[in-house]
Amino acid sequence: MQKRFMAIGFRHLTTDWLALQKPELKDMPFVFAAPERNRIIITAANQVAEAQGVYRGMAAADAKAITTNLQLFDHIPGKEARLLRQLGLWCIRYTPIVAVNLPDGLVLDISGCTHLWDGERGYLKEIVNKLRTSGYDARAAIADTIGAAWAVARFGKTTPIIESGRQARALLNLPPVALRLEPIVLEKLQKLGFVTIKSFIQLPRSVLRRRFGEGLLFKLAQALGLDDEHLTPLVTPVPYMERLPCLEPVRTVKAIEIAIQKLLEGLCTRLKAEGKGVRKALLKCYRVDGKMVQAGITTNRGSYSVSHLFKLFELQISKIEPALGIELFLLEVPKVEDIDPVQEKLWAGNPGLQDTALAELLDKLAGRVGPNAIHRYLPVEHYWPERSIKKAASLKEVPATKWRTDRPRPLRMLRRPEPIEVMALLPDYPPKVFTYKGRRHVVEKADGPERIEREWWRDKGEHRDYYAVEDSDGQRYWLFRSGHYDTAPQWYLHGFFA
Repeated sequence: MQKRFMAIGFRHLTTDWLALQKPELKDMPFVFAAPERNRIIITAANQVAEAQGVYRGMAAADAKAITTNLQLFDHIPGKEARLLRQLGLWCIRYTPIVAVNLPDGLVLDISGCTHLWDGERGYLKEIVNKLRTSGYDARAAIADTIGAAWAVARFGKTTPIIESGRQARALLNLPPVALRLEPIVLEKLQKLGFVTIKSFIQLPRSVLRRRFGEGLLFKLAQALGLDDEHLTPLVTPVPYMERLPCLEPVRTVKAIEIAIQKLLEGLCTRLKAEGKGVRKALLKCYRVDGKMVQAGITTNRGSYSVSHLFKLFELQISKIEPALGIELFLLEVPKVEDIDPVQEKLWAGNPGLQDTALAELLDKLAGRVGPNAIHRYLPVEHYWPERSIKKAASLKEVPATKWRTDRPRPLRMLRRPEPIEVMALLPDYPPKVFTYKGRRHVVEKADGPERIEREWWRDKGEHRDYYAVEDSDGQRYWLFRSGHYDTAPQWYLHGFFA
């Protein structure tokens, strides 16, 4: 596919922003200015001020002398970058690859995107008109190269859409500054009378290199497509992503369901072909008011089942507020995992964790109570009980060690042991009575002690002597004494047996 780029230039970026914040300034001349070498220099001027002869780089004193009612505002460092980032994120609804081009522009990789707007002309018109309606003085151009699109967007006088392979012709009548050259190179070109690109483009490369340096040849090669120019996207494109622009803004639940269904069908077809399944997916909905709302799902095991994934998203639709309407749906899958071919077979007998129905049930439950409410635990090689388990990342994760079965362990273990009051017949005997949360328990049976030493290479402290006890109601508990019995030890309850 032939690469195509759109460059957008904002001729009055910061002043347009201020006019939006303060509408009373719309028809008044105003500028941004900053101190520079004991002078106040203009860093940006609005259209009204420029019409009266004020320009960027002019001394503020000179500007006040040639215009009336000129208002000065302090330059805001870094404002251009922040504004361009906001505008670039807004443009992601038109293409996933958008880059900031300081100090006053954006570059979009529009390859394969324009057909959704009836071609490049409709695509360019849609974006520019919306930016201008939003209050920004924007110009744009489309070409095979970033350099050519940038040049035509700022200095072109005819069509803003350059046919594929025609960038050299489009550049000929433009001034040298359109090549994004260094000021010292531009000054040399001006002194020698080169006022357009065509006046020097045919000169031998050796002559251009000797007189103007390697930078001119490099920029010219980029603009002509002889040398690559790479973008740094605002957001790294997700490898698995589906886009669905809407001809008319979507506002109803039924329309949102249809959009999700279409996105999943396209996505799952690709995932199935590559043997991968969704573990995490995000649905981003771009509204006509410029805002974005989203909903996300997670699965316990990779899945490319359209019906299963749709049911998970169906639980999230109530969180999507369409407002005046959604104009673009974006389905991103930031996390996938490989799927074994046998996973989708019908299993007989007792499939356990390999049962697809189990994973789908857990996904549905997670959609209702939240993914953080359901966990699977695996054993870890540690003496200290609370360190001997870890949360599994998925149903497919295999334990690195076996569960310990030579000693009784409670079904439910407290996150932190809770102190209890204990009465024992002798200091080194198991408890006869213990009080937990104000309730008195009489111990009928006890087994122990099981001594567990502290992991001295991790921290210091007393060992523990554990007892499995059963009270008069038949309830079983896991208690321990911290330290030796002859040192006024503290007793704790650590878990509950089934």
